[in-house]
Amino acid sequence: FHFYPSNFMSLFLMFLSIFLQYLLKAKYVSNHSEVLWCCGDVPSMEATDVLNPALNYGIVVDCGSSGSRVFVYYWPPHNGNPHTLLDVRQMRGHDRMPVVKKIKPGISTLANTPTQASDYLHPLLSFAAAHVPKTKHKETPLYILCTAGMRLLPESQQADILEDLVTDVPLEFDFLFSRSHAEVISGKQEGVYAWIGINFVLGRFEHADDEDATVEVTTGSQNQQPISRRRTVGIMDMGGASLQIAYEVPSEEASKSVLAEFNLGCDVEHTQHVYRVYVTTFLGFGGNMARQRYEDRLVNDTLAKNRFLTTQTGLSEDKPYLDPCLPVSLSETVFRDNHTLYLRGQGDWPQCQEAVRPFLGLHNGTMSPGGVYQAPINFSNSEFYGFSEFFYCTEDVLRLGGQYDSQKYSRAAMDYCATKWPILKQRLDNKLFSQQADISRLKYQCFKSAWMYEVLHSGFRFPTEYLSLKTAQLVYDKEVQWTLGAILFKTRFLPLRDLQQETLRQSHPSWLRSSFVYNHHLFSLCILVVVLAILLYILRLRRIHQREQRQAEALNLLWAEEDSLMSPEIKLPLYIL
Repeated sequence: FHFYPSNFMSLFLMFLSIFLQYLLKAKYVSNHSEVLWCCGDVPSMEATDVLNPALNYGIVVDCGSSGSRVFVYYWPPHNGNPHTLLDVRQMRGHDRMPVVKKIKPGISTLANTPTQASDYLHPLLSFAAAHVPKTKHKETPLYILCTAGMRLLPESQQADILEDLVTDVPLEFDFLFSRSHAEVISGKQEGVYAWIGINFVLGRFEHADDEDATVEVTTGSQNQQPISRRRTVGIMDMGGASLQIAYEVPSEEASKSVLAEFNLGCDVEHTQHVYRVYVTTFLGFGGNMARQRYEDRLVNDTLAKNRFLTTQTGLSEDKPYLDPCLPVSLSETVFRDNHTLYLRGQGDWPQCQEAVRPFLGLHNGTMSPGGVYQAPINFSNSEFYGFSEFFYCTEDVLRLGGQYDSQKYSRAAMDYCATKWPILKQRLDNKLFSQQADISRLKYQCFKSAWMYEVLHSGFRFPTEYLSLKTAQLVYDKEVQWTLGAILFKTRFLPLRDLQQETLRQSHPSWLRSSFVYNHHLFSLCILVVVLAILLYILRLRRIHQREQRQAEALNLLWAEEDSLMSPEIKLPLYIL
């Protein structure tokens, strides 16, 4: 076998061609799968592949007023497009269920024993640690975010609880956790995170298609033309204690002092993901707190009136106060400061609306006595989702969850309030309501339905003919939590690492960019080149050795001929022999 340089180059080019075809095919398949995902494929409900070393993980602990929950999220590597957010998804265990664990009561109950905070969260963190691969712990960010319950505590007690977490949690768990990762978030932060979460799940942060509803957005940057992008949705969330509303304000109509402006993108130079969101939280405007304030007013007013009257209405069972916001014939008692108020349901929906309206604290057309400004809403080009009490009020007993229709809702609420209490209990026993409905829901449904209606139409001033409101608990069969928005916001700069690597790749010639897709491919190519170079060197040494051997043989023959010419007598005896 004779190996010439032309043969070597042919073989080298053949190997290189096969290698490049493999790389390009792998890159095409990878990019194609990303395109399918971005175009709206339904996320897999399969268990998360924890054996995939490319996945990244994040943990968020929601320390609420009544309990705490831990959520584990994961995401594949960023695709390098600066306009694309991380593809964060909720982790699923072997049973294909979301990795979530809840404990009670709330962390705020440790106000007088703050050194027990880390022990309190230990079951949640152990649960998360068991699901995240051990090799990923040190690079997995952990965020402990506390909400309404902690906000009600004095700042000194808040600080003591957080200090115990910052000090003790790293002693037992090696997650990526620092002092800035444990905090008491404001109501506005919670509203922004909820707004981010729902819009991310609905795909409203992706680039707009022609058939999608769009809005013109001004980002506030100098010399920046308005951006036409997909319309985001607003959210309203009414819990037991507080109420939040958040929606995007596309133009400069509202003062920046009342808006939260932030960039969800990984690069501050790009404004495609700059959002200006009006968000306000109203403590005490939740369904339970509103009922409590209402009952407080009933007790105070009743006691004040009875000082001047002899009827003593509401102070005995035989002379109860007729409450328009309780179902007909329902008897209820309220205890306040050694006083007992006896109530009897009247079930009068219009009168109940009139009774709850003053608790909105309307002042110059706003929701708060302090005159809180509300940014304008374009009701002709907007969409809203209502969560928690908005969903419970419409669905649990009225079975009208989903698309909101104020007229249907009003009629159903009026009929419910006017229904006698024994009939309602019988319907509950016959399972005619949703599985979430219980005795407490039946008692206060009349009040809460009126409160929700007045908040929506008198407080936030939504037109009664507004048809772009949906009340929901699940979106795409998933419970959308504000924790999803929190992890998206806090990890928004992580793609910079992948973008910087992409920039380095773009600094090479184009033929190198197509082949050097991944570092291990570059390493494999280097090994191939080295092996071929060694082979070429060995073959070259062999040719040199063969050439020197032929020259030596020729020289020996020449010497032999010269000797025969110089000494002919030496061979004569040989012939004789």
